[in-house]
Amino acid sequence: MAGIATTLIRTRLVAANRPLTGDPAWIRWLVMSVGITFLVVTLFIPLVAVFTEALRHGLAAYFASFTDPDALSAIRLTLFTAAISVPLNLVFGVAAAWAIAKFQFPGKSLLISLIDLPFAISPVVAGLIYVLMFGAQGWFGPWLHAHHIKIIFAVPGIVLATIFVTFPFVARELIPLMESQGDTEECAALILGATGWQTFWYVTLPNIRWGLLYGVILCNARAMGEFGAVSVVSGHIRGLTNTMPLQVEILYNDYNFVAAFAVATLLALLALVTLVLKRLVEWHASRQEDSTQGALS
Repeated sequence: MAGIATTLIRTRLVAANRPLTGDPAWIRWLVMSVGITFLVVTLFIPLVAVFTEALRHGLAAYFASFTDPDALSAIRLTLFTAAISVPLNLVFGVAAAWAIAKFQFPGKSLLISLIDLPFAISPVVAGLIYVLMFGAQGWFGPWLHAHHIKIIFAVPGIVLATIFVTFPFVARELIPLMESQGDTEECAALILGATGWQTFWYVTLPNIRWGLLYGVILCNARAMGEFGAVSVVSGHIRGLTNTMPLQVEILYNDYNFVAAFAVATLLALLALVTLVLKRLVEWHASRQEDSTQGALS
């Protein structure tokens, strides 16, 4: 009865075009104005400024910035790093989320803590950890030098640092989703004779596909935009170990503002594409949830 009464009250308020909170109109407008002003100052104006500075000398100078060999190398290295780190984090994230959400085992809380570790420490500290381990004076430095293996100030170090700072994203998106779904469908599939892989491919994976895609999008955006950890392990070698964020810093310090902001526009476009894809995934996920609830009702 209480639920029916609440529904009737909300219906009457909506029909009367009155706010459900009962706040005065000036408070609502004030809150909206503060929110919009904050977004304009911290998001819209800086974004416009990046594109304005990049196009200050025209489209010819803008596109000429990308013909520089160092800029092309930075773009290739960024894409290469993301192409390695994102699939590896996808595999790890799915495996970790499946183990944590579906099973009980010793060390489960420790695994959860380790997944959250990159969120708890600074990316610069993560880079310093790799320098301590694989640097010339590090724990494994002499052995690596003797076998002519270079990790720090080389591409492998950049890939390792990127993997470290991005591996929580997929797992953290999937763990609450898989915990909320439970293991009823998986158990039913196993009882009916399905193997473990068949259960995963035909039961588990379809149920988590939107959450998985959401995590991959966030992971890719962080991998391509990472600065702190990569800056420590890269050595800032032009044309070899500079990713796009590092290239922006170098160009800006060299007072080459047009080229710096031109490369920055690529990162800004990546952020905008990420937001659009994120919204599309959320929309599809909400539609799927609504259709599922409609079928059950």
